[in-house]
Amino acid sequence: MGDNKTMKDMHELDSNNRKASAAGSVAATSFQMDLDDESELNDPFQALMEKAGNHGRYQTLYNYVFVAGLAFAGALVYMNIILALNIPDHWCTVPGRELTNYTLDEWRHITLPNQKDNRGLEKFSSCEMYDMNFTGVDDWSTWNVSQRTNQTTACQNGWSYDRTWYESSIPTDQHWVCAKDLFVTNVFVVGRVTEVVGSFVFGQMGDIFGRRPVYYVSVIFCSVGRLWSIVCTSSYTWFLIMSGIVGFTVNSLFQSPQIIGMEISREQDRSRIAFFQSCGWSVGTTLMPLLYWWLGHWDSFMWLTSVPTALVLIFSKYVIESPRWLISKRRFRDAIVQFKKIAKFNGRTFDVSEKELAEIYRRDTQDVTYGIASLFGGWRLARNTIIMGFSWCVVAVSYFTLVLFSSRMAGNPFLNFLFQSIVEIPAYIVGKYMGDTYGRRFTNSVSFLISSVTCLPIIMYASDKQYEALMTYLSAFIKFLNALTFFTVNLQCLEIYPTCMRQTGIALGTIVANAIGVLAPYLVYLGTTVDIRAPYYILGTLFLLGGIGALFLPETLHKKLPDTMEEAEHFGRNDKFFSLPKAPAALQDADTVDVSTGKMAPELAKLNQQAYAP
Repeated sequence: MGDNKTMKDMHELDSNNRKASAAGSVAATSFQMDLDDESELNDPFQALMEKAGNHGRYQTLYNYVFVAGLAFAGALVYMNIILALNIPDHWCTVPGRELTNYTLDEWRHITLPNQKDNRGLEKFSSCEMYDMNFTGVDDWSTWNVSQRTNQTTACQNGWSYDRTWYESSIPTDQHWVCAKDLFVTNVFVVGRVTEVVGSFVFGQMGDIFGRRPVYYVSVIFCSVGRLWSIVCTSSYTWFLIMSGIVGFTVNSLFQSPQIIGMEISREQDRSRIAFFQSCGWSVGTTLMPLLYWWLGHWDSFMWLTSVPTALVLIFSKYVIESPRWLISKRRFRDAIVQFKKIAKFNGRTFDVSEKELAEIYRRDTQDVTYGIASLFGGWRLARNTIIMGFSWCVVAVSYFTLVLFSSRMAGNPFLNFLFQSIVEIPAYIVGKYMGDTYGRRFTNSVSFLISSVTCLPIIMYASDKQYEALMTYLSAFIKFLNALTFFTVNLQCLEIYPTCMRQTGIALGTIVANAIGVLAPYLVYLGTTVDIRAPYYILGTLFLLGGIGALFLPETLHKKLPDTMEEAEHFGRNDKFFSLPKAPAALQDADTVDVSTGKMAPELAKLNQQAYAP
């Protein structure tokens, strides 16, 4: 009898909510989504998160420790290798100066031939010396350069290094210069290649096995790989392997906790979560050059910046599996366990049963495991995937080119790196404001196009050394725009793909970006050895194409996260090309919603009645 009453009430509830849906409220108990309504109000998961708390103490802890904190530690362990592999100015060591009263510059003028640098200016050769025994000169008081041979040879007695800014780096200790100068470039290339493979593997693992196990593996691999690389520098092969292990898991190190944070929070907080992670990254990259400048030695610097990632494991008991992902896999019992963990930490009660959750998400379709090819299953989703992939490529190539190039520019390498990093936090603030005000699509496109225009004066004046300060400022401004674009592209990527393919979609963008990003170290090599303008010709073109392509992405501001492939395929189909997003009129602050009133989620308020208790 009680069961009949329950079924009768459930049918009545379903009927009432269908009527309410026609008036613009939330969907019925079955939560069948209206594909034409992409508002965040049309999202049953947000109603469930309201009960557990989607803006409470747990979200605050999670965002500070696992989104911002891990991004800070991850930036250190990921980027420290760039400074540790810096190659300072160097030249052949030529014995004999101790027998004279010549200054270092005078001795180099006598013993070293000249060569042209990447600006076309004359400088002392880094890899050649005059083929002469200068220790055999009997009387330096009567000797002059006319007695010197013009024949040159490769360095015979090792190299001397400019130690103005630091005592040692890996290349200075291992002499990865001249014939071995590509050793450093190849380390970065191996890192990009392993990131491609790792993004493919762990991106799919995140959507198949869950975000939480991928998080654990990523933290362990990144920590162990970088720490072991410190003791393996004498063996180039092992150093490459250890660097590759870091690259294998580094992208999922950032992606997994961010995706969980995004999926358990309010729509209004999505950009803030991306902002937290971006700021954590920027604080790490800003602090890093100051640490190296202070310590002076690469090994102590690497130890200090690699250990914090491992320490994050102390807080692992607070890492949950995404209930949104569990629901997409129809693991309702496990999802309720995670909901209750969140609710307990937030001081709330989550009393929706497994049966009720299954009723809310009842579907006629069977559970399906998707692969990367599914992202190209429909025209609209395929177009979005291709444009997002290209945007990631432009961001990745430009980011690593600018960062690698900054530490090889004239002047203080630490300040150059610092200027490139310190502009990121203001960029994220501007990006968050613009993205939340004018939309992700407009912000993405405009920042790309301005970056392209900024490359023009660099191309025009980079060869002239008197404009060196201007080049530094313009490069920092492009880095500001690059950070702004990264913030926006990252946010778009999280919001465009469906829950069942979210980590795979992000991983695909990372795969493509790192595959093309392999070119970045070679662009830097080209800019430092051939022509300083060369990287900016290529970057300017990529920025222009990225700005045009971004206009054809759907707007994601004020849209619910798509859960199914069908929703993702229809995502943005009603958007107008020449328009800016507007917030839904019914959108309210979810902090103060009382579920029992039914304002935000009447279906859950009714499910709380005794008639629906298990």
